[in-house]
Amino acid sequence: MTTKETEKLNIPNHIAIIPDGNRRWAKEHGLPPFEGHRRGFEAVRKLLHYSREIGVHTMTFWGFSTENWNRSSDEVSYLMKIFEDYISDNIKDAHKYGVRIYHLGRKDRVPESLRKKLEQAEEETKSYTNHDLNICIDYGGQDEIIRVVQKVCEDVKNGVVNLEDLKNETGKYVGKYPMYSLKNYFDTKDQPYPYPDLIIRTSGEKRLSGFLPWQSAYSELYFAQVHMPDFDEKELMKAIEDFNKRDRRFGGNSAQKS
Repeated sequence: MTTKETEKLNIPNHIAIIPDGNRRWAKEHGLPPFEGHRRGFEAVRKLLHYSREIGVHTMTFWGFSTENWNRSSDEVSYLMKIFEDYISDNIKDAHKYGVRIYHLGRKDRVPESLRKKLEQAEEETKSYTNHDLNICIDYGGQDEIIRVVQKVCEDVKNGVVNLEDLKNETGKYVGKYPMYSLKNYFDTKDQPYPYPDLIIRTSGEKRLSGFLPWQSAYSELYFAQVHMPDFDEKELMKAIEDFNKRDRRFGGNSAQKS
């Protein structure tokens, strides 16, 4: 799709992707699962570059869930290593394109080398504002909510915040959806676009698996039939074109009738 064609579209501010199907893709191609993961990461790299070109501000990728620890130790070890390489590459791109990197999820259970790499990425890119990149590693929606409740309880106990204050509106997302003070306890705090406009899941699976439950209240959903290694720029544009057909009411009247 040409630049002129994309200019006619409403490009989402925030796209979040649940990259599914790496192992299935590998099996279908007679390759080992590790190769499926590698090809999936290659697809993600290309999508990040393309998304910046067409004007997406925030991209979120779910790399490893809180449940993925149940996979074989060999697969987990491989993924942890590939995450380090992936983050190193994105730090380089972040300096070039002004991308702020956030880690969504827990840091206490990942290998120390990966934790340091995540902390390095967040520290070195904290002043950038052109784009945001959320990397979800050891992330689970229920786990995030539990962590939020724990932090709120601590702050209420220490007199840092009053429970009543947490429901105060701090503004409206895209001028429609209220943002409450409680949002500052989630992993997406301080981001200009904390709520995904569009969530994409690859490989034909039609569920969110607990992905960003607070942030996704009014996200549009798109379920691609292709596995993640085959989800390229054309597939992304299919999702964005579908997004442009949606009538986002945010609980109110139809925008098409206003």
